[in-house]
Amino acid sequence: MAGPKLEADAEDMRQVGVTVFLAVLLGVLAQPALARGGSVSFAGGSAREQATVRAALDASSFDWGVIPQTVVVHVGDYGDSYSTYGNVYLDATLLDSGRFAWGVVQHELGHQIDFFLLDDAKRATLQRALGGKDWCYETDGLGHADHACERFASELAWAYWPSSDNSMRPSSSGDEAGAMPAAAFRALLAQLLGKPSVAAAPSATKAFAPKPKPKRAPRR
Repeated sequence: MAGPKLEADAEDMRQVGVTVFLAVLLGVLAQPALARGGSVSFAGGSAREQATVRAALDASSFDWGVIPQTVVVHVGDYGDSYSTYGNVYLDATLLDSGRFAWGVVQHELGHQIDFFLLDDAKRATLQRALGGKDWCYETDGLGHADHACERFASELAWAYWPSSDNSMRPSSSGDEAGAMPAAAFRALLAQLLGKPSVAAAPSATKAFAPKPKPKRAPRR
């Protein structure tokens, strides 16, 4: 009686082995997609508004998967779009504009790169490269573009989605996203994030997106 039982046990083990192998294989195959799009959850927002957020992240070539935890995307009547540590707040009216909102979505997720992956030394390097009078709202009364963290987020949005539809598109080197050529910025950021150190940003930090530039009506 032991022979058939051993054969049955062996067959069960083979089936378990196949199941584990397939699970690991599927996990490996799924990894790039998960890494590129990152991990976000939603608090509010219609299905269409949430789809706009995901489309914005997919349009960017940046690997959002480097963010070490799920970012909560809040959608509502906020007036402005802004970010805090682990949270992005997006105005629903902006998202209702569809593709026009993508640059702002990418900008706000760019702040999460700062919050989670940059330390003071990396921020100082980026501020020297991008300009700005402080890093992120340490000084009262400055303009949006005077904060290097805002210049960083706008540059990231533009450098990884250099589309004419991107509202972060610079028109001169003086614009938030115009301090560095996109390729140079990508090379610098890749170097800085080669061994990313997770740096906890002050929970009180509240970083805002710039006002989107309205599209000009075509001439008739």
